[in-house]
Amino acid sequence: GRARCVGQRLRRSLAQRPWKWKQLSRLQRTVVLFLLVVLMLFGILSYVHVADEWTAVDSRSAAAWRVKPANPPVLPAPRKAAENPETVAGLSPQKPQRHFRRGPPNLQMRAPDGDAQERRQAQAQRRAEVVGEAGWGAEAQRDGLSWRGAGTKAEQGARQPPKKAKVPRWPFQRQALTTQASQASQNERQKAVVDAFLHAWAGYRKFAWGHDELKPLTRSFSEWFGLGLTLIDALDTMWILGLKKEFQEARNWVSKRLLFQKDVDVNLFESTIRILGGLLSAFHLSGDVLFLTKAEDFGNRLMPAFRTPSKIPYSFVNIGTGVAHPPRWTSDSTVAEVTSIQLEFRELSRLTGDKKFQEAAEEVTKRVHALHGKLDGLVPMFINTNSGSFTHLGMFTLGARADSYYEYLLKQWIQGGKKESQLLGDYLEAVDGIRKHLLAKSEPRKLTFVGELNHGRFSAKMDHLVCFLPGTLALGAHHGLPAEHMELAQALMDTCYQMYRQMETGLSPEIAHFNLHHTKAVKDVQVKAADRHNLLRPETVESLFYLYRLTGDRKYQDWGWEILHSFNTYTRVPSGGYSSISNVQDPRHPQPRDKMESFFLGETLKYLYLLFSDDPDLLSLDTYVFNTEAHPLPIWAPS
Repeated sequence: GRARCVGQRLRRSLAQRPWKWKQLSRLQRTVVLFLLVVLMLFGILSYVHVADEWTAVDSRSAAAWRVKPANPPVLPAPRKAAENPETVAGLSPQKPQRHFRRGPPNLQMRAPDGDAQERRQAQAQRRAEVVGEAGWGAEAQRDGLSWRGAGTKAEQGARQPPKKAKVPRWPFQRQALTTQASQASQNERQKAVVDAFLHAWAGYRKFAWGHDELKPLTRSFSEWFGLGLTLIDALDTMWILGLKKEFQEARNWVSKRLLFQKDVDVNLFESTIRILGGLLSAFHLSGDVLFLTKAEDFGNRLMPAFRTPSKIPYSFVNIGTGVAHPPRWTSDSTVAEVTSIQLEFRELSRLTGDKKFQEAAEEVTKRVHALHGKLDGLVPMFINTNSGSFTHLGMFTLGARADSYYEYLLKQWIQGGKKESQLLGDYLEAVDGIRKHLLAKSEPRKLTFVGELNHGRFSAKMDHLVCFLPGTLALGAHHGLPAEHMELAQALMDTCYQMYRQMETGLSPEIAHFNLHHTKAVKDVQVKAADRHNLLRPETVESLFYLYRLTGDRKYQDWGWEILHSFNTYTRVPSGGYSSISNVQDPRHPQPRDKMESFFLGETLKYLYLLFSDDPDLLSLDTYVFNTEAHPLPIWAPS
C-alpha cells in the first residue's frame, strides 16, 4: 500500500513538470551511472568479439616464402653452429620460477565456424544424428549387443568438416607435394584407411578441437598437456593421405593457437616424440617453416630437463617456468624415456645449427653405453637422475619402460649415415642378448615370443608394445645386418598376428601370456582379466608395414586388412572417432573406454595406409627413418 501510493505520486509529479537530473537523489544518480557504465562495457566487449570472429587469416612471413623443404633423397650431415649464422631465433625458457602445478590451460574449444548457412546445416545434421543414434542403440539392444561399431566401409553421409579451407600454392609446394598422396592413385584398401581417418578426424574436429584427445562416446575431450596432441600427431598423416583441406585447417590452428608459454608440466619423452617429432616431420613433408619455428621454440623449452647432476634428464619439465623434476614418487627416469628422444633432438640441431640439442641427447647415450648392470646388451628399466646409474637391477624386458631404447640404437645409426659404430655395436649385442635370454616357443603352435627376465626367472609375458621388434629387426636386415635378423622378424611377426587372431574380437590384448605346456586344448595366447584391453596401438601394423615393404609377401597386407576390419567393427563410434575397449575377448560387450589416443591417427592409421601401398618410394626406407611415434625424419648423407 505505502509503496504503491508513493509510486503514484511520483508518476504524477514527473508528468506535471519536466524531468531534471538534480531532482534525483544521490542513490538514484549512482544507480543510473552504474547502468550506463555496464552498458558501455557490454558494447565494447561485443565489438571485440565480433571483430575477432571476422579477423582475416594471418599472412605468412616473408621467410616462409623463401624456405625450401628438406626433401631430397638424402640430406647433408649436421652443420656446426658457426656454419649457420642465420639460425632461426628460438624462445629460450624463462628463468626458473617457483613451481606451481595446476590444470592445463583452456584452448580453443570449438572447431572453426563456417558461414551461417553451414552452421544451420551442421545443427540440423546434429539433431538427425541424435535421432539416428537412438535408433542405433535400440537396434543393438535387440540384437543382444550393448555396443558395436560400423563395418569396414564408412557409413553413407559420414560428416565431413564443413569449412572448406583453400590451400595456397606456396612456392615450395611443387617439390613438397611429390610426397603427398594422389587420391586418384589410392587403392581400395588405402581408401578405406582414408575413410577411417576422416571419421576419426570428424569426431575430433567437432568435439575436441584444439584439445589433446577425443572422448568419442561422451563427445568431449581430455587434456594431458593442453597442446593439441591429436592435431599435431596427425599433421604428417594428413599430408601423406592427401587430405589437403584438413591439413591446411590444422596448420592454421598451429599458427594461431599453439602457444608454448604455458604453466604446464609435460613429459619429456611423450612430448618429444609426439610434438617435437610431429612438427619436424610436418616441416620436412610440407616445407612450411612455421613448423620448424614452433619445433625450435618447443625444443628450447624442453632443455631444462637435462639440468641434472648426472646429465640423465628428468621425466617432467614445465614449459612455461623452465622448472624440471622427476616423478613425485621417485628420482628415477625410465630407460626408454631418456634414450628415445635422440632422433628428434639430433634432427633439431641439424636443421637449426644449434648444437646444444644434439649434445644433450647424445650425452645420455654415451653415459648409458658405459653403465654397469646390463646383461649381454639388455638394459634394466630404470635409471637414477642423481647418480646416473641403473636401478632395479636384474629385471629385463622389451616391453614398457625399455622397448624403444633398442629401437633408437638402430635408428640413430641409420639416421646418421651408418657411421656411429658404438650405436651399431650396442644394438647387435642387444639382439644377441634377446636370443640368449628372452626368446621362447609356445604350445601348441610353437610360436616364437619374447618374454621377460626377473632376477634370473623367466616369465612368458609379452606386451603388445614388443610387437615393434619384428619391424625393427627387418629394418636392420634391410640396412645390411645379418639375414638371421630377418628370420627372427618373420617368426615374431607371426606371433604378433596370432595375438590378434586368437582373440574373439580379432584385436590384441595389451599384454599376453604364452602357454608353455603341452596341452592341445589350450590356446597359445592366454590373457589375464587386467590385461585384456586394447588401446588402438600401432606396433603390430607398424611391423606389418616393414615386413611387407621389405619382403613383398602380401599375407602381411591381408593381416593388416583383418585388423582394420576389427577396429571398424568393435571400436568405431558412429558420431565420430574410435574408442579403446576393455575386453578383446567379448565381441558382444567389448566395453568401450571412451578414449581415442592421439597415436591412433599419428601411427596406427598411417602405418596401415603405408602397408596397403605398393609404392616403395612412398617414404622410402632408404630416405626416411620413422621415430617411435611414426613421424618420418630424413636420413643424413655421409659427411
